[in-house]
Amino acid sequence: MNRGGQMAALFSRRVDYVEQNLTAIFIVIASFGVIFLASKQIGQFFMQGKLPLISGFLFTGIIVGPYVLGLISAEAVEKLRFVDEISLAFIAFAAGSELYLKELRDRFRSIAWVTTGLILFTFHFGVLAILLLADYIPFMRVMPVTARVAVAVLGGAILVARSPSSAIAIVNELRARGPFTRTALGVTVIMDVVVIVLFSINSSVADALLTNLPFSIIFIAVLMAELALAALGGYTLGKILLLIVSSKLNYKIKVALVLGSGYGIFVLTETIRHLSHQHLPFELFLEPLLICMIGSFMLVNYSIYRSDFLRILHDVGPPIYIAFFTLTGASLALDILAKTWPIALVLFFVRLGSIFLGSFSGGMLAGDPIKHNRVGWMAYVTQAGVGLGLAKEIAGEFPEWGAAFATVIISVIMLNQIIGPPFFKWAINHVGEAHPRAEMHEFDGVRDAIIFGLEDQSLALARLLNENGWQVKVACPDARHIEDVENPRIDILQIPDLSLDILHQLGTKNAEAVVVMLSDDENYRICELVYEHFGVENLVVRLNDMANFERFHELDALIVDPGTAIVSLLDQMVRSPVATSLLLGMDEEQTIVDIELRNPNLRGLALRDLRLPLDTLIQSVQRDGNMIISHGYTRLALGDRMTVIGSRESLEEVMRRFNL
Repeated sequence: MNRGGQMAALFSRRVDYVEQNLTAIFIVIASFGVIFLASKQIGQFFMQGKLPLISGFLFTGIIVGPYVLGLISAEAVEKLRFVDEISLAFIAFAAGSELYLKELRDRFRSIAWVTTGLILFTFHFGVLAILLLADYIPFMRVMPVTARVAVAVLGGAILVARSPSSAIAIVNELRARGPFTRTALGVTVIMDVVVIVLFSINSSVADALLTNLPFSIIFIAVLMAELALAALGGYTLGKILLLIVSSKLNYKIKVALVLGSGYGIFVLTETIRHLSHQHLPFELFLEPLLICMIGSFMLVNYSIYRSDFLRILHDVGPPIYIAFFTLTGASLALDILAKTWPIALVLFFVRLGSIFLGSFSGGMLAGDPIKHNRVGWMAYVTQAGVGLGLAKEIAGEFPEWGAAFATVIISVIMLNQIIGPPFFKWAINHVGEAHPRAEMHEFDGVRDAIIFGLEDQSLALARLLNENGWQVKVACPDARHIEDVENPRIDILQIPDLSLDILHQLGTKNAEAVVVMLSDDENYRICELVYEHFGVENLVVRLNDMANFERFHELDALIVDPGTAIVSLLDQMVRSPVATSLLLGMDEEQTIVDIELRNPNLRGLALRDLRLPLDTLIQSVQRDGNMIISHGYTRLALGDRMTVIGSRESLEEVMRRFNL
């Protein structure tokens, strides 16, 4: 058979396997689908307990795996190997997409030095620790020295990995910004790229050590050829991804093709490795993760379709992570873990120490402030996707000992994932770069509103709020506008600037609503100060430019765009005239308001047991920012926000009762 025929035969092996085991594979996939849904819910439950989301997925996998309930057998895990490969390709795509060069340039010196320090210390200390612990690790005791070195260099590479997704989530949660945050994010993103390259090199070295291939000029040439071919493959994959993303195909087809192209890389590299082993004096091992990462990097940095590609990754990410981490939990060798958990604990502390040395020395060489260098290591503890992906790849590439070794490494990663986020949060708060939302104040019995901007619309709004029992202040930076107002009958204040002190003087801490009607830059300045220092619940913005929508949306502001507001209002008038009339106050007998439950005496009471005026009706209940499906048996909780319709007199009575 010629070489082309052999390649075709190799490709057909997977097809034959699927045809011969179609029923069994279908049953496994269907069973895993049910477990997938359960894992999603358990992950959400873990999040409510302030634990990492992936901990819930791994826990589910462990419970349903072969060592506990046995719902997923070891054979089923092997049949689902293609799920691992699709997930690993996605993880590599995500790692490459996070390396966006334009966002790293301003802190490049600090990022470069800290990254170098972390790689040198973490990798070498990790390798040394694994070698010293080899006699205490069951599967390594019988290994020769060369095999121990092979295992150690692979483990050392994985210990270098970080978790950009976890870091980005924490930064977004705290609204952190500043040099410390930018450096931490830059280092975390670059480290995931570096670790894949490092792992690719070390995989070839480990393969040579395990097969007793001598280190020579030929070995170095083969290694360089593998890296060059991987780079070429990544460039080609980038062009393929560009073709897919830029096409006019249906969005779901694009998603399938992106994931399929990643899976195809795994099939292709396996084919090349098999053929080179049969027909060449050496084995060509092209790291599929490196190829996928380079392809993603090329698309994100050198095309105009970055946002389209990121959207695909964002949308497909949650189900991919659920499937991957659940399957990872099912594949954990708990019998090995029971014997090696002290090893995992030692490696965890070795990694912490090496991270401190690497980040501190790198920060000192970069000239960063000593305050940042002392706590910088806390930003680099977390591990997740790439580290777990590499551990799973070791399990697949080296079946004799890979699964046992992956169990030890995954245990270390889980410790890092649990400890890392609280450390990073503390570090951001310590250096003063956190800008979270302030706590909301207690209602003082008076509904206060502050309107920034003096014009016809703001005066009309102030008068309308006054008529409905609100205490309103209108703040204006320009004194000339105040002079133009005749008989305002509104409390109008001239303010010299938009500073925090001025907001305190205006009594913002007692306000239930702040409305901003200035320029977008001035509006954003006010909204940011109110968000971070006062936590006012209702923050209303009149938008001037739709390009600034996301900025205000991140501050949980209620955004009114004058350009679309009238059209939306007319649309509601056509489709729901009665409700819209109530909303606009056009019905003199009835109106609609939102009321927050602050009366502790009503907590736990069912809606049907409330004694309300006969002409009132509770239309909806919002709890913790989520609209709940309410009925007569819905029990109230403090802080519930209810939308109530009724006459003005009856609504005043309801408000007095709920706000007691």
